[in-house]
Amino acid sequence: MIDQQMSLRGGAARLPVRPRTGRFLVLAAVFVCAACGLVYELELVALASYLIGDSVTQASVVLSVMVFAMGIGSLLAKRLRCRAAVGFGMIEAALALIGGSSALVLYASFAWLGDSQYALVGFSLAIGVLIGAEIPLLMTLIQRVDRQDAGGAVADLFAADYVGALVGGLAFPFLLLPMLGQLTGALFTGAVNAAAGGALVLWVFRRDLSPRSRWLLVLVNVSVIAVLATATALVDDFERAARRAVYGDQVRVAVQTGVQEVVVTGTDRDSLGLYLDGRLRVSARDEYRYHEALVHPAMNGPRARVLILGGGDGLAAREVLRYRDVRTVTVVELDPAVTRLARTDPALSELNDHAFRDPRLTVVGADAFPWLRADHGRYDVVISDLPDPGITASTKLYSAEFYGLIAEALAPDGRLAVHAGPLGARPQTFWTVEASVRAGGLATRPYRVTGRYAGLAASPDRGGREDGDREDWGFLLAAPGRAPQAALAVGGPEPRSLRGRELREGARAAAEARLPGLLPSTLIHPRYWEDA
Repeated sequence: MIDQQMSLRGGAARLPVRPRTGRFLVLAAVFVCAACGLVYELELVALASYLIGDSVTQASVVLSVMVFAMGIGSLLAKRLRCRAAVGFGMIEAALALIGGSSALVLYASFAWLGDSQYALVGFSLAIGVLIGAEIPLLMTLIQRVDRQDAGGAVADLFAADYVGALVGGLAFPFLLLPMLGQLTGALFTGAVNAAAGGALVLWVFRRDLSPRSRWLLVLVNVSVIAVLATATALVDDFERAARRAVYGDQVRVAVQTGVQEVVVTGTDRDSLGLYLDGRLRVSARDEYRYHEALVHPAMNGPRARVLILGGGDGLAAREVLRYRDVRTVTVVELDPAVTRLARTDPALSELNDHAFRDPRLTVVGADAFPWLRADHGRYDVVISDLPDPGITASTKLYSAEFYGLIAEALAPDGRLAVHAGPLGARPQTFWTVEASVRAGGLATRPYRVTGRYAGLAASPDRGGREDGDREDWGFLLAAPGRAPQAALAVGGPEPRSLRGRELREGARAAAEARLPGLLPSTLIHPRYWEDA
């Protein structure tokens, strides 16, 4: 009771070290706990963006809920100030367990329940409450150590907290993700969190603890670290089981590159599926429809030099290389692991007709946007085979500025082909891309592959829907000057596969659906669409 009264009055704690050393250890714990807290936050944002999509929305949800919860945690911590040491130790143990296991639970809810949105909000709320409760208790502890004035204690605490957040924020993308991955990285962070909080209380403030409280904290921290260690040992088995639940039983390749997660399913070229960050990128059953519709209309005319932006799977290059008069093909792909897989995987390399063995093809590992800023000469054809425009991370590759760079790279009579998303399911996205292409200085001709020609296994990343109901892929043909009206005529070695009549009908339907008076812009406000 005397210790509790001293704590509330700011009395000095009975420390096993000098006050200055004790103050340093408290600030060191603040530093470590702040770094761990920010890692939990970034891990939630990163995993939610991967599992749910739309990184802007997920970041907004996590940050807003967490900041709100931190305020609640600060208020709740007022009740624990009379037993600040025990309270802080228990809070850190709970934070380590919840934060460390959050990635596993989120991934499990996505794999087996099909939805992780509620789990994301729940973890954001719980972690925010626990992080918010730290500072009031640490404020009490540091004042007991050094009898420092409140202003100086607050300044020291927040300085250590902000520096720790900086280190945690940099460690997450540059150390934890590349070395350990999302799941193991979160578990490791939780173990560090538990060790730091437990060590501070059980050593520096051990004389303030009753024997019962001391043994309780030891038992809780050892249990948390044991649970996290066990989960770390089983994380590989968990990931394999979760991938089977998401992708089926035929997962052959699963690798986390520096850019994305790459998963290949299927045992041969007829059943192959290529997933990038959980989104189906290639389905062997119907990919030819997409790639033929994307490539062949743009190949009518001069085509000696061809540039493919994206397309690391080699399937667009396969269609381009069927033209004997093509002299050079340059593929600019951000993730070299995808092109390496397209070269070496037996099923995928067979599907792309071993395009990367063709001496006319050159692969460049680079981000297409900055790569286009350099002068690489003029191209007769540019094929934009990039991730869906609805994915936030690829937004810059569908901007007016990006298409302005492409316009500069095109020869005077060159053509650009763009995958612009599904016209039927997301017309706003499609016409936003069309407006951006025009804003970049190119005249456009929209067209699409509709309904029965989109395929039952259409790729979500390319605008299809799994149920096969009114699926479509939307495309744009663009050129400097006048719109390439004649470019939709069927060409290439397999005109029947292209289904030229259907493509022309889709183009006419898209032209009729075009919004009148649409202003060139990289953004169309939803109200504009509703009013129109």
